[in-house]
Amino acid sequence: MRHSICPGSTIGVLGGGQLGRMFGIAARRMGYRVHTYESTPDSPAGQVSDREFTGSYSDEAALKEFAQSVDVITFEFENIPSAVIDRLALEKPVHPRSEVLHICQNREREKTFLAAHGYPHVPFRIVADAADLQEGLATLGVPAVLKTADFGYDGKGQQKIQDAGEVDVSALGGRKGVLEKWIDFDCELSVICARSDDGQLSTFPPAENVHHRHILDQSIAPARLPVELQQEATQIAKSLATDLEVVGLLAVEFFFTTSGKLLVNELAPRPHNSGHYTFDACITSQFEQQLRAVCGLPLGLPDQLSPACMINLLGDLWVNDRPPDWSSILRRPNAKLHLYGKTEGRPGRKMGHYCVLAPTVDEAVAEALKIKMELHHALRR
Repeated sequence: MRHSICPGSTIGVLGGGQLGRMFGIAARRMGYRVHTYESTPDSPAGQVSDREFTGSYSDEAALKEFAQSVDVITFEFENIPSAVIDRLALEKPVHPRSEVLHICQNREREKTFLAAHGYPHVPFRIVADAADLQEGLATLGVPAVLKTADFGYDGKGQQKIQDAGEVDVSALGGRKGVLEKWIDFDCELSVICARSDDGQLSTFPPAENVHHRHILDQSIAPARLPVELQQEATQIAKSLATDLEVVGLLAVEFFFTTSGKLLVNELAPRPHNSGHYTFDACITSQFEQQLRAVCGLPLGLPDQLSPACMINLLGDLWVNDRPPDWSSILRRPNAKLHLYGKTEGRPGRKMGHYCVLAPTVDEAVAEALKIKMELHHALRR
């Protein structure tokens, strides 16, 4: 019989962002204590934690003290050296394991894993220098997308190539990159799968995602796509979580191409922005599901109780670090406002989100977009 880490225990979270914050809220609601490890104080997750450790990932003493203060460790973002996870695992259980992080935090390893295991993926080539790049472009054609292998999210480290003769390979900074074929798609979607240490699997309804400036703008759930397509995406996500032996969450992002195919785009072994709707619209949120998985508890029901549309609130709405007037959200009883405790509203920075619940998906989307219009209109007054 597996060992469960029961309510009243202490959960350690590596990373202090909004995903850790919402995880911490879910954990504290179930009676757990939460300790956060983050490089800067007063982080979004630290604000809701029982204890916030402040240190770098090279501070072995601080990491050891953090590990000794908790019963199990998880993380809320990928940019953590996998060697740190290995060191912490000598002290306490860490989920997901370092091998999962090692694969998913690097585009070369991630794409290679997908190809080796036969998953439908975007055609790619590994690029180390200008010669590799030209060879890859000759094979994949243009347009194409050149991405850094490491540290990429929200469009960072990417450049679209329209002309093979006008490419800036120096943007890779001497590191390896991944050249991807340009994909014409009808929409993007994602599936979040939870897997427990005994192999139990649970998936949330697929979300339909709309991006603006490479940043997720809105997630619509359930996705407005054929049931057969949603079932195919769900099965792929379950297979990936099983092949990777994830304990925790795995978010799988897809392109649905204009030719009617599903292609896996990216993997994330943590809660995902497109799953924020689950906090308000599902029996069990993605954050509670992560908690249940890493603590060895039975997984909760992921069933969606209401159609929903989630929209990100970016720092563009903040003027001189003053938040916007939230009345357009707060006056609507079917809208939920979530703010992350960040004070500096930089353009493109995720400061919060709101979620609109409605009897139908179309109604949820229409009202969410109306709120968005009102927020942006208020900026022009």
